[in-house]
Amino acid sequence: MNSQLQVTASPHLGSRDSTVTIMWSVVLSLMPVVAVSLYFFGPSAFLVIFAATAGALVVERVFGPGGTLRDGSAVITGLLLGLTLPPGLPMWMAFVGGAFGIGLGKVVFGGLGQNVFNPALLGRAFLQAAFPVAMTTWPRPSENRFALLGDNFALPLMSPDVVDVVTGATPLGLMKFEQVSSNAGDLFFGTTGGSLGETSALLILLGGVYLATRGHLNWRIPVSILIAVATLAALVHTINPDTYGGPIFMLFSGGLMLGAVYMATDMVTSPVTNKGCWVFGAGIGALVVIIRYWGGLAEGVMYSILLMNAMVPFINRVTQPRVFGTGRRKEATS
Repeated sequence: MNSQLQVTASPHLGSRDSTVTIMWSVVLSLMPVVAVSLYFFGPSAFLVIFAATAGALVVERVFGPGGTLRDGSAVITGLLLGLTLPPGLPMWMAFVGGAFGIGLGKVVFGGLGQNVFNPALLGRAFLQAAFPVAMTTWPRPSENRFALLGDNFALPLMSPDVVDVVTGATPLGLMKFEQVSSNAGDLFFGTTGGSLGETSALLILLGGVYLATRGHLNWRIPVSILIAVATLAALVHTINPDTYGGPIFMLFSGGLMLGAVYMATDMVTSPVTNKGCWVFGAGIGALVVIIRYWGGLAEGVMYSILLMNAMVPFINRVTQPRVFGTGRRKEATS
């Protein structure tokens, strides 16, 4: 029997799933979330998500390496960005956000696999800083499923027309500034005002289970985030229940579920070690509670994930497993 010894560089164990397969699996798992956002917010949801995705795709096509449109990463960025936006946002703002997320969040770092920060959240952070009023105007779901919930067709840099829609505070805003809690069932199924991705915690969790069973996300990250949020919220709520929402409210309100399952688990911007994933997720959860309870904003998921993205290189270094047969490396002292 003829056999050959092959000497190759590591890694020696491969996966059946390619980058393209993983990316389009994530896109597939997001489709139910997109569909229910269309149900609650009507055509405005479609317009905002479409514009954000178009902005991401255009910049990826013009400035990205050839053929990268096929890997689906720009589509994911656009979809996730669109799901973090208000339904009444003008389309041109959503387009600019998608373009910024890919351009400044991915392309300038060298493309897929090189970026430090989650591109979708970086695009949202830019929109939050550039257009704070539009980004904090929350139309409520309308009984007329075909009505626009804002001036989605407003021209760039022009004052939007007056649109007859009902707006209101999000559950997080009501709790933070008025100490008014929201029904847990409404939070779980998404029948409240807020961003497009705050539509159904149930569907987001099911999407996360689907991706975890296929090995397309590290389940330790969302689990550690949710445990940290629930634990800290329970402690603070016990001390002052009239001012601070409880763990159930904190888990199902705002964009925590979307951020924990789809944003924080980005393979490029999260730790490579399992121990690091626990530290990463716990840090995000702690920051979410701190910002929501004592920060100036009602929501804190975006900033928490971006801050912990910046800490990933340090987390990887500290949690890197020791090479078998060697001792711990001692830092050189001067």
